[in-house]
Amino acid sequence: MKSILSLAVFVVVLLLGFHCLTAPTLMAADTLPGQISDAEFWKMVKDFSEPDGEFPYENFVSNEISYQTVLPQVKQIVQPGGVYLGVAPDQNFTYIAAIQPKIAFIIDIRRQNMIELLMYKAIFEMAPDRATFLSRLFSRPRPAQLTDASSLEDVFNAFNKVAPSDPLKKETLTAIKDQLVKVHKFDLSKNDLSKIELILGVFYNGGPRMDYRFKSATPTQNVPSFESLMMTTDRQGTNWNFLATKAAYDFVRAMEQKNLIVPIVGDFAGPKALRAIGGYLKSKGAKVSVFYISNVEYYIDKEPAWSRYRANIEALPVDESSRSIRWVSATGITSLLPITPPAIYTRDR
Repeated sequence: MKSILSLAVFVVVLLLGFHCLTAPTLMAADTLPGQISDAEFWKMVKDFSEPDGEFPYENFVSNEISYQTVLPQVKQIVQPGGVYLGVAPDQNFTYIAAIQPKIAFIIDIRRQNMIELLMYKAIFEMAPDRATFLSRLFSRPRPAQLTDASSLEDVFNAFNKVAPSDPLKKETLTAIKDQLVKVHKFDLSKNDLSKIELILGVFYNGGPRMDYRFKSATPTQNVPSFESLMMTTDRQGTNWNFLATKAAYDFVRAMEQKNLIVPIVGDFAGPKALRAIGGYLKSKGAKVSVFYISNVEYYIDKEPAWSRYRANIEALPVDESSRSIRWVSATGITSLLPITPPAIYTRDR
């Protein structure tokens, strides 16, 4: 009897010991918040950000038509519920819709990009469906025939027949400012608010067929329109875009409503932004799943910037499944690579 009791006690102690060893790992993988308060969100934006930087192009919309080609590979490697890092504006929403992270940080050297992402945030929150979202974004009255079941082609065909509305633009501008300042209580400066007016005006004047060069010089000549970027697919014909389906749109909208898409001002080779995000993730026991880098490395591939960037990347918490998405402007190719070590950037890779 004693031997049986001793064995039972040993098994219980062994199981408890195993639980103690594994519990921190299991807990660490799930300590990212399911929602962030407005105060904490804005504190992250302020504390993680660097001073406003410079970039030679406006970048209101993407110019990377091949951005979806890597998504079937990503979906095979990366599990939902991780951490997404990205750069620039709208393409991030498609990557987020497809990858379905638990939290996302979008880092860009220009404060104007952060302001554009806050504008997007407000529009997502105000727009319960895709058609209302595009109506607000481009200041065009919502076509009455559109429903949640409408195809993306039907959605854009309908909006391309609608003229922009100045009263709707003014109403939307006021609503965006109220959503960010009065509802969320984000401490935006007068310059920030004027940037929102500037950006919304670009979308108002450009419409769904605006492209990268509409208000900017461009590093490449063959630039797709906003509509084309939303309509493109991977090589198998699947459109992963955040506007392609109600489910994709609803996922991104829910993340915005929970303050889980955090825009940060920062240089990839800078002293603060990537380090601060990395430190936050480590404190939560989380790892980066995907880092959409675009072709930022093109602009920082000389020393000492490259070494600073490499050190920032190597300080991020990653594992064997973590991947970076890179785009090369010279070839238009989007590729998938391990995040670390960062490869030496070549302009034709």
